[in-house]
This record gives sequence, C-alpha cells and structure tokens, in this order.
Amino acid sequence: MTRPTARVLALLEILQSGGTHTVARLADRLDVDERTLRRYAAHLTDLGIPVQSVRGRYGGYRLAPGYRLPPLMLTDDEAVAVMLGLISGQRKGLVGTSAVAAESAVAKLRRVLPEALGHRLEALLVTAEFTVGAVPVATPGTDTLLTMAEAARENRVVQMTYTRADGSCRERTIEPYGIVSHSGRWYVIGVDSATGATRNFRLDRMSALTVLDATFVAPAGFNAAEEVLAGLARATYRYEISLLVEGSVDDVRRLFSPVVATVQGGEKGWARVRINAERLDWVPALLAGLGVPFVIEQPDALRGLVRTLAERLTTAARSDALEAASRGGQDSSTFPDGGVAG
Repeated sequence: MTRPTARVLALLEILQSGGTHTVARLADRLDVDERTLRRYAAHLTDLGIPVQSVRGRYGGYRLAPGYRLPPLMLTDDEAVAVMLGLISGQRKGLVGTSAVAAESAVAKLRRVLPEALGHRLEALLVTAEFTVGAVPVATPGTDTLLTMAEAARENRVVQMTYTRADGSCRERTIEPYGIVSHSGRWYVIGVDSATGATRNFRLDRMSALTVLDATFVAPAGFNAAEEVLAGLARATYRYEISLLVEGSVDDVRRLFSPVVATVQGGEKGWARVRINAERLDWVPALLAGLGVPFVIEQPDALRGLVRTLAERLTTAARSDALEAASRGGQDSSTFPDGGVAG
C-alpha cells in the first residue's frame, strides 16, 4: 500500500470515530500540510464516501450522520478476535441472536479479509476442536434483547406478552433490573408487577414489548447474575431433594453450584441442602464427589440410586473385578453378586 493511500485510509478511520475534526488537527495527525489534507478529503468524496465540510471557526470535516461504512477495516489481530468471538459465543450461547445471523456475520467477515489472512484463519477454524460441547441455545429476537437492555439501563418499566412453559400466554409488566446469559438462554430479572415478587423471565419467551414512561429505582448493589442463579435453583421441578451435609453453611455452599442447590443452616454441625431436579440419575455421582458425610432426607428414590452406585463402585474396586467380569458370560457388565460394572 502506497503512503498517500495509507494516509487516505487513516483519514477515513479518524472520521469514523465521529464528530467534526478541524483541518489543522487532521493535517497534524497525518503529518501532511492542510492543502494535502483537503486533497485526501476530496479523494474520499470521489470514492462515494459522504465527507462533509463544516465552515466556521470550529469547522473542519466529518462524515454524514448515519452513514455506514463498508467494509470494516481490521488489523489481523482484530479480525481473528472478532471471528473467534463469534464462534465461541455461538457455542456458549452468548450470541443473543439467531444462529443464522451469527453465521452470516462470520461469512461476511471472511469475504472482506485479505486472502492470506483468510486462508490462515480458515486453517484455524478447520483444525480447532473444543473440549466442551456446544450449549443448546434458545435465542431471543434481536429487537427483544436490545429493547429490554435499553429499558434496564434507563430504569423503564416494560409491558410484554410472556409465553409460559405450558404454552399459555400472559400479559406481564416488569421492572427489569438486569439481563443475564446462562447456559444458552438469556434472562431478565426484575419485579413482576402482578405479584410484587422478583423473578426470572426468559427473553426467548417474550413478544410484543412496549417500554412505558414509568420508571423505577433498582435496589442498591443488586447482583443480577447471582439472583438469576438463585432463582433457577429455587424453581419448581419434579423432585425436591433435601440433604444434610456435614460442615458449616459457608463450607458446604462451596461444594455446590448456586444454580444447582440452595444451602441453609441445619442440625448442629450440618447444613441443609435443597436441590430441585427433573431427573435423579445425575445426583448420586454429585454426592459421591462431595468428600464429606451426608444424609439423604428425601426422596426415597434417591437412596436407592445412591446404594446402587455404591455397589457398583465397591464391585469395580475389588482386586478380582476383571476375573469376576469374565465369569459373568457374554454380559460382562453383570457380576455374580448382582453388582453392575462401574
């Protein structure tokens, strides 16, 4: 790239930052005289870029309001950062829009990259693997996400139609305190005016949003992420699990994710843990990994699953486990004593 061309592009980059820039300041930043600077501005105009000349003491050059510049000019580092951000954001459910929109953005970015950089980045995308699987994503509409974000920032009340898990729809009016992305879903947490309670709402279940003139004051120090996780842990599920775990409340709380369990005071020297779950099959392994004594208060079905896991682990730890498995015939997962291979 020749030096004059580089300076023309540098001028364009400065003007993209917005506002009016004086001729003297622009000439100084590009290390040219003012006559040359005016020639650069004219060159941009010839290329169809609406550079406006502003007269007066504080005049200079600026881009026409609302003009969108194609294409983006990114350094190699910036292009890689944007591309990987889009891809990893999709996998983690952080991209608050449809997969089609994200893939379209990736495709457009590829088209405007220099050939050499595009080839190298393509190699990275083809060969890179992720140790964590992609998160199932429930994406809200872009307008829904941005409208709710603005309302939360400006402390404005929002009226909407909300689709519940059973498919029924209800009109809701909420005071949005904050927006949180968690496990492929976007949530807004705030006060539901119908009940006066603070609760979570999924943005992908919202429609017909209207931002009202009414405002509210959010609680001081409100932590939206912590409150969303706590709300998910308190939600109603098929099974309500109650445990006593040995240790102080603070020590036991560190053993569980806040989205999985709530921890409260229990018997002396024990903390009571409550877990809501749709299935019980994953809970025994969680309990086995605690490393501290625990007692199952409810449900009875969980006791049976824990006993089964204990038998499997005991059998698998026997010195003659492999020999016992061989004697079990073609079904090597069943042992003579009725245990199941771990």
